[in-house]
Amino acid sequence: MTLSLHDTDFYSWTQQQIAFIQQGDWRHVDAEHIAEELNNMGASERRELINRLAVLLTHLLKWQWQPERQSTSWILTIEEQRRRSSRVLRHSPGLKSLLAEILDDAYGDARIKAARETKNKNPYRVMIMS
Repeated sequence: MTLSLHDTDFYSWTQQQIAFIQQGDWRHVDAEHIAEELNNMGASERRELINRLAVLLTHLLKWQWQPERQSTSWILTIEEQRRRSSRVLRHSPGLKSLLAEILDDAYGDARIKAARETKNKNPYRVMIMS
């Protein structure tokens, strides 16, 4: 099996594909790999938002369950993650339509992490109280 430039030198492949597209040389455009890379980029944005929200929710859970440990550091982390989450949504507003699913994933991760960090034996008891 012969490896393609995409597989052996990703950067050079990207530059080659840009040149083909700019020249309108559509017969040489590697549409299959370009589609794959675009899909990966979208998935990466989704993962980024899940991660940011998980950190935010973890700190909010810890804030609730460990009031004696509340600190400026936690406040700053909460603010930073809020800002970063908002930035991801501004950059990729299409993710807003997936927000319920994304929040569900992030909250599940946050409950486990907060339970671990607060020494709570049951991660399903760790919830944000309204």
